[in-house]
Amino acid sequence: MKSVEDLGDLRGKRVVIRCDFNVPLDGDKITDDGRIKAALPTLTQLHEAGARTTVLAHLGRPKGSVNPKYSLAPVAKRLGELMNLDVKLAEDVVGPSATKTSESLADGEIALVENVRFEKGETSKDEAERTELAKKYAAFGEYYVSNGFGVVHRKQASVYDVAKLLPNAAGSLVAKEVGVLEGLTADPKRPFVVVLGGAKVADKLAVIDNLLKVADTLVVGGGMLFTFLKAQGLEVGKSLVDDDSVDACKKYLEAAKAAGKQILLPSDVRVASDVDFDAHTVGQVDVVPVDAIPADKMGLDIGPQTEKAYAEAIKGAKSVFWNGPMGVFEIKGLELGTKAVAQALTEVDGLSVVGGGDSASAVRALGFADDQFGHISTGGGASLELMEGKELPGIAVLKENN
Repeated sequence: MKSVEDLGDLRGKRVVIRCDFNVPLDGDKITDDGRIKAALPTLTQLHEAGARTTVLAHLGRPKGSVNPKYSLAPVAKRLGELMNLDVKLAEDVVGPSATKTSESLADGEIALVENVRFEKGETSKDEAERTELAKKYAAFGEYYVSNGFGVVHRKQASVYDVAKLLPNAAGSLVAKEVGVLEGLTADPKRPFVVVLGGAKVADKLAVIDNLLKVADTLVVGGGMLFTFLKAQGLEVGKSLVDDDSVDACKKYLEAAKAAGKQILLPSDVRVASDVDFDAHTVGQVDVVPVDAIPADKMGLDIGPQTEKAYAEAIKGAKSVFWNGPMGVFEIKGLELGTKAVAQALTEVDGLSVVGGGDSASAVRALGFADDQFGHISTGGGASLELMEGKELPGIAVLKENN
């Protein structure tokens, strides 16, 4: 992939850049601006080089129609504050306002067009429809820079098709993400420990499959751990279980044993019978051994003994990749497992990688700073697919089109 430096002197040149500004909102207030901050090095580079920069980005899933709830207005405001610049926001995506806003940029100025997912063609499965929209994006610039790692696993107009139409480069964020994650699967420093949590095993089957080949230890938490416990013949009460994946979990346990690798499962869990996921409340939380989960209770977090065992495995590693919380971290009293894992990652004598998505939100919500970890990925789905060994369309097109 080319870098921004490879594009040459950009003063006065018009550049289209795809960023990932899909940030969580409470009304019109951004609750975690980590993705905006992650884009700053490349946007600052373009600003200082004197480029006239038009930013493409999405927010939420407006499904191809204009919805003010998903406007990029809060993003434009926050980006302007962080860069100490007046960042303009067009009123549409590829209409008269976007064209006028882009064409009126002076050297070093930055503007956003509205949410690209307001356009039906952005996420269309029809290549011709995507290409038509991509041509309109391409009219905003002479060069294209891909800097939204969170979307490079999508074959979408602003990610894939526009990159075929203009000389392109990877922004520093995308280049760093690919370098770190490909390095982990190709040649990790050992011991290499992978920590997987989250709700469903089905979402992680392919990544378990690929990482069992390269990891030394696989640490399992979150809702998915109960499917593994059921695969061992244990009763799990009302805990979340992915019945369709029980046989796959049995095979993974057997494969790991045969390969001399370790799949670490909890020895104790936190359970409760009264939990409201929407209101973020829980009744009495008890700690029980995994072979004594009451029939009327649901497992909601790993227990204190497990926290110690997992922390020990993580701190003994030279490379760690973590994706998915250990429990329902949004609810007080059920964040302790996730916090223990996050703390252990900050103490690794080597490379610790937080694999985006809920894990990135969790560490920030629990009071950890980004610089306490080796790398926090900005893309949950993209980072998992890269770790699965898949070819990501938004990366492949950058390599092919140079």
